[in-house]
Amino acid sequence: MMDCASSNPFSHGPIAFLRGKGILRTPRVDPFKVSFQRNHPEILKLDRHPDGLASFRSFQRSSSKIILPLNSTNPTLKLHQSYALVITSELPQNADFPRYYSRKEKKPFPTPVLELRRAARERFKNSKGRPKKPAPPPKNGLLVKSLVPLAYDVFNARITLINNLKKLLKVVCVHACGCCNEIHVGHVGHPFRSCRGQNANVRKGLHVWTSATVDDIVLSVEAFHLCDRLGKRIPHEERFSIPRIPAVVELCIQAGVNLREFPTKRRRKPVIRIGKKEFVDADESELPDPVPEVPEKPLLTEIPDSEIVAPSDEDDVAWLGEETLQAWEKMRGGAKRLMKMYPVRVCGYCPEVHVGASGHKAQNCGAHKHQQRNGQHGWQSAVLDDLIPPRYVWHVPDVNGLPLQRELRNFYGQAPAVVEICIQAGAVVPDEYKSTMRLDVGIPSDVKEAEMVI
Repeated sequence: MMDCASSNPFSHGPIAFLRGKGILRTPRVDPFKVSFQRNHPEILKLDRHPDGLASFRSFQRSSSKIILPLNSTNPTLKLHQSYALVITSELPQNADFPRYYSRKEKKPFPTPVLELRRAARERFKNSKGRPKKPAPPPKNGLLVKSLVPLAYDVFNARITLINNLKKLLKVVCVHACGCCNEIHVGHVGHPFRSCRGQNANVRKGLHVWTSATVDDIVLSVEAFHLCDRLGKRIPHEERFSIPRIPAVVELCIQAGVNLREFPTKRRRKPVIRIGKKEFVDADESELPDPVPEVPEKPLLTEIPDSEIVAPSDEDDVAWLGEETLQAWEKMRGGAKRLMKMYPVRVCGYCPEVHVGASGHKAQNCGAHKHQQRNGQHGWQSAVLDDLIPPRYVWHVPDVNGLPLQRELRNFYGQAPAVVEICIQAGAVVPDEYKSTMRLDVGIPSDVKEAEMVI
């Protein structure tokens, strides 16, 4: 049994340094990872400070060493060994906010070009003189059977997220700027002059706050629906005849979700490659007629706005916030796994996303200097934030307290809009978002106190 000590009655006792792995719990502090190695675990007992480690919140997410005095319950046993107590965490204590890219900047490649070329040379070198292996699913036209249930989970998690956000908007105040795409979660919009919309110079960067909707919180990144994901690339002339749907839904369809309104080709035999980019479908005439598949999990549907009912009490609001946060994490985590097998492309100059091995040929890029590229997109591998933008907003430390102050902007943190809404509804803060929320940063009470900060 180990307790953190501050005021102990023996100032001349032996000092111990503990090293190893374990769990250390203190009042009002999350569990720590602790390592220790000792021969007599029954003799260590440390006094508990009345405040615990609440004043050292940085220990929760940082690697530190502290010295603890040792109280031996066996006076006949003498300790001569010293140990070290190391508190470590895999998550950083603080992290920078996501960088804002202007319209004139190109997005960086997820993997540097030099590493891509080096990996391509290694693959060519290893495959030299060896027979070519058949392409695995999904490159051969078949589905990855193990990812079909995951595709249904991602689709249902997206519907659950949208339905719950509609309910939470009845009890949590969310504001959206009428001139730009910035939003804020709180009773009053933030006072920061960060508007980049129309006539922002006249308003000196102040926002024009209005009521937000679900579309402002969960951005609907659309992509072309492919009836055959191995078919030819979409030409520029057919850009208006092909439907566009949310990119997450298109990813789920290509991974195995069947929707009647968006049919897609399902092959039962691998394609036959006759060239690098040419193939023919295998003969499936000898196979029995396909039986209509029953979905493994029932598909959820969105609730109309007229049927949305607000939660009745605080317990329902907190439970709804937890469920919404779980749906958000489930959708993002599942989509990240699907993207490892089913490629997704994004334009390096604009937010256009395409779910497929190669991007479409529609010349509708309107980013900076698009005339030099004749409106064509600069396709590159997409990351999760391109498919599901998190929409970072300012974190409000105390919803019932004073609103955010313009002079104390450097002391506030940020979190994704969905996470901030769930936290204000009563959900527990996830560990992966604590680094950008700056929970361990003390916020001055006024401007004079902020000026004294070094």
